[in-house]
Amino acid sequence: MAERMVGKQAPRFEMEAVLANKEFGKVSLEENMKNDKWTVLFFYPMDFTFVCPTEITAISDRYDEFEDLDAEVIGVSTDTIHTHLAWINTDRKDNGLGELRYPLAADTNHTVSREYGVLIEEEGIALRGLYIISPEGELQYQVVFHNNIGRDVEETLRVLQALQTGGLCPANWKPGQKTL
Repeated sequence: MAERMVGKQAPRFEMEAVLANKEFGKVSLEENMKNDKWTVLFFYPMDFTFVCPTEITAISDRYDEFEDLDAEVIGVSTDTIHTHLAWINTDRKDNGLGELRYPLAADTNHTVSREYGVLIEEEGIALRGLYIISPEGELQYQVVFHNNIGRDVEETLRVLQALQTGGLCPANWKPGQKTL
């Protein structure tokens, strides 16, 4: 039986990544916590696929909104940083990513995907998982779904804002509305 993660401390991680400036570097939950930032961590199956670039670029196109909410976004797959960079260097019209405003991390040893419960062991790839982690390191939201469906960036932003209210948000709550 899977163990509950929401409401607990998120598994810590440090991974090699291609940063927004296209340089190789590292990303870590500890660094985001140290900088008092929310972390939006999302997993996707692999580079050079069809659904993945639609959601990765959609998040990048709205990155300013995540930044305004004091959130760092990190995309993760089990591909290498070199494959990530090749995909970023491929134009969007050619099914590439083009410019990205946040890092893509490489979970090549599958440790982070496994710890977050999204690794498809027999394939060595991750399911689509999205996690929102508070600046204190508490995992406050998780959703995992089939790889055929892309994420809704609007919903991710809505949930992040709801979590940041600290209040009780009713069904269909939208930013700016009263909490309970």
